[in-house]
Amino acid sequence: MAFVVTDNCIQCKYTDCVAVCPADAFHEGPNFLTINPDDCIDCDLCVPECPANAIYQEDDLPSDQKEFLALNAELSEIWPKITEVIAPPKDADKFNGVSNKLANLIIE
Repeated sequence: MAFVVTDNCIQCKYTDCVAVCPADAFHEGPNFLTINPDDCIDCDLCVPECPANAIYQEDDLPSDQKEFLALNAELSEIWPKITEVIAPPKDADKFNGVSNKLANLIIE
């Protein structure tokens, strides 16, 4: 099983979770992070570090977030790994807690 980054990370992209990941499983896109399911060791260290509460264990994904399982796997194959904390976007707090942000996801 792997952990999955979900909707609330979009446009927040806090990277506190990256700092604690012993498997270097996170990948960075323009406004979202993903977890590579092949690299994730299911350690659960990232979940409490996420200020956006956007990370779930695969088996605990809310029903309206299931599409993020495939999205994490797909995007982690094309986005670079991130292993260090970076500053979040200046307006991250404004988007934290906003729902249904998938249309705002930037893939390139």
